[in-house]
Amino acid sequence: MNKAIKLYLTKLRDKNSDRAGFQHNAHMISTLLAQQALLHIKTKDVEIETPIASTSGLERTQEVVLVPILRAGITMLPAFLHYFPGAAIAVVGLKRDEKTAIAHRYYQNFPPLNKNQQIIILDPMIATGGTGVSTLELLQEKGIKQKQILFVSIVSAPEGLTAIKSKFPDITIISASTDKKLNDKKFIIPGLGDFGDRYFGTLE
Repeated sequence: MNKAIKLYLTKLRDKNSDRAGFQHNAHMISTLLAQQALLHIKTKDVEIETPIASTSGLERTQEVVLVPILRAGITMLPAFLHYFPGAAIAVVGLKRDEKTAIAHRYYQNFPPLNKNQQIIILDPMIATGGTGVSTLELLQEKGIKQKQILFVSIVSAPEGLTAIKSKFPDITIISASTDKKLNDKKFIIPGLGDFGDRYFGTLE
C-alpha cells in the first residue's frame, strides 16, 4: 500500500470521521485507484507535433465501460470519470441480505458491450465476494471475457477475493487494502463499517 492511500484510508477507517471527511477521503482514494486502473488500459505509440517540435507519446486505444455496483459503487464514479471521460456506464443493483449475506440482484442496465472494451467494476468493499461474483456472472452472460475485466475496490477481505478468483481466475483485482478476515456477521475486520451508510448518512 502506498503512503498516499494509507493516509486517506486511515481517515476513512476512523469511526470519528464525520460524513464530509468520509466522503472526501473516499473520493481521494478512488482517485488514486483510478490512476492505477489507467495503467491497465491498452495504448499505442503515436507521433505528435508540439508547438516546437515533433515528439512521441501514447494514445488510448480502448473504450472503457464503468460498472458501479449499487449503491456504494456510485461513490467511486466521479473519480473514475475524471480519468476516463466519456466512458459508458453500466449499472448493477445488488443488495446483501444481512441475515444470509447472500446478494440479490434487483436492477441492471447496460450499454452495448463488445470484446474490445475494458470493463471496470467499481465496488468499495469486497466482503464475501457475493456481489462481485453475481456481477461477473452477469457480464459473462453478456459475452465479456475475464481478461477484459478490472475489479476495483477500496477494502477487501481475503475470503471475498478467494471467492471471486476461484470462479474468475483471469480477472484483475485492484484493492487499496486486503484486510485480515470477516467476522461472524460477514463484516470486514478491521474494515471501516458499512461504507454506504457512512457515505450517504443512512446510519440509524
